[in-house]
Amino acid sequence: MTRLEDSKIISLFFERSEQAIRELDCKYGSAIKKTAANILNNRLDVEECVNDTYLRTWNSIPPHAPNPLVGYVCRIARNLAVNRYHANNAEKRGGNYGLVLDEMQECIPSGVNLETDYEAKELSAAINRFLSTLDQKDRFLFVRRYWYADSVSDLAARTGLGANRISVRLFRLREKLRSTLVKEGFLA
Repeated sequence: MTRLEDSKIISLFFERSEQAIRELDCKYGSAIKKTAANILNNRLDVEECVNDTYLRTWNSIPPHAPNPLVGYVCRIARNLAVNRYHANNAEKRGGNYGLVLDEMQECIPSGVNLETDYEAKELSAAINRFLSTLDQKDRFLFVRRYWYADSVSDLAARTGLGANRISVRLFRLREKLRSTLVKEGFLA
């Protein structure tokens, strides 16, 4: 089966054709599922998150015409999975995403100075500036680990680097981010 171009899938959404969901699932279903599964440890939660992603996409296109489509739907899946994760783990940490949160705990301020949207946007801008200073491989590792919650072993398989080497690189990147955030006044 040939896969439609993103623009054609988006056109199907604008036409309100149910074929849009089938085409989206065919082309990006595995990426959506992987994004949710990296955060959630429960197959049923992952399936529900995938279905909710399709519903949220259906409800948001139109008016949006996202480009790239894969980033848009994976962001929806990630946000839904994170919300589900927090609902499921209000009292406990578990799974890969809990480990990702633990790794980033010393780099990102924990709500102390983030009472307003403005401060959250400033922190986001600082992290984006930090990411822009990284080379392509380090940026890839950082985003795949801390946005998509890929495991270290998955990153090792994708990059051809050893898991230990990936762990060391991620540690150094977190230290660099922490140093940047201290310089910019987000951390003491």
